[in-house]
Amino acid sequence: MRRREFITLLGGAAAWPLAAGAQQQAMPVIGYLSATSPDTNPGSLEAFREGLKVADYVEGQNVTIEYRWANNEFNRLPELAADLTRRRVGVIVAPDSTSAVQAAQTATATIPIVFRIGTDPIKEGFVVSLNRPGGNLTGLTTLSVELMPKRLELLREIKPMASIIALLVNPTNPAIAEASAAELQAKVGALGVQLHVLRASTEREIELVFMNLAQLRVDGLVIATDAFFNTRSEQLATLGLRYAVPAIYQFREFAAAGGLMSYGGSIPEIYRLLGAYTGRILKGEKPADLPVQQLTKVELIINLKTAKALGLTIPLPLLGRADEVIE
Repeated sequence: MRRREFITLLGGAAAWPLAAGAQQQAMPVIGYLSATSPDTNPGSLEAFREGLKVADYVEGQNVTIEYRWANNEFNRLPELAADLTRRRVGVIVAPDSTSAVQAAQTATATIPIVFRIGTDPIKEGFVVSLNRPGGNLTGLTTLSVELMPKRLELLREIKPMASIIALLVNPTNPAIAEASAAELQAKVGALGVQLHVLRASTEREIELVFMNLAQLRVDGLVIATDAFFNTRSEQLATLGLRYAVPAIYQFREFAAAGGLMSYGGSIPEIYRLLGAYTGRILKGEKPADLPVQQLTKVELIINLKTAKALGLTIPLPLLGRADEVIE
């Protein structure tokens, strides 16, 4: 072999690692900004990855996900969002809280942001319209505070004489807390029902709320939708049984954990759609042109075993309307 050919081969070999490094750097990176913790609901992450697969993205193969978890410390979200922007991720996903979306929006005006919220994104200042968001944000909205009156009605179908109702909200999520209280206050006034608004943002505070329900002579509990409460489905369900309080929440996971009822959207469906939208943006579509999806499908889940433990009889018409009965 001639010396010139040998040197050329060496030069090519030296370039191989550089080329591999360039390919690794080219792999798109998703920033996942969550107000909760990684053990909150493993099923939601799996559903998100399923949605990414619709756009042919598989974590670890052709896309990387940088996870940032606030562990229910909402004041950490701005710092975590800023860290993702420094990481120069291709898109930021804010899947579970208005506060996370606000933090991401403050951190960047250029990186695409895909959100999922239960409030009006126009009123929140995230988009200029649902059909043409116009900026670097788009995503999904789910029915949340709008369902509060219906959840109260469902409780009253089981306990028609209920005259004192409690609403549990998270004060660290004021947008949802205030809107939920306003929606329910308007409903109880028409029904002649007394409403107590109770607040909790830690496990201990949830315990104290349930201890206080007996003193308030509460006939039923409506739990406001909240990222923190999503992580506490088992605790909320267990305390409802321990203190014999009929309770209703948004997601099936609450009823599956032993809660009496849930009425709202499906977490797996929400996260699959969130993943699919994220994939479309990675493919090159612009958030400004992607309409905000409004998910309006709801499901009623009743835990019949819990109803029996609470000494409640579920009316047959209500059982007939249930999408699922857990026995």
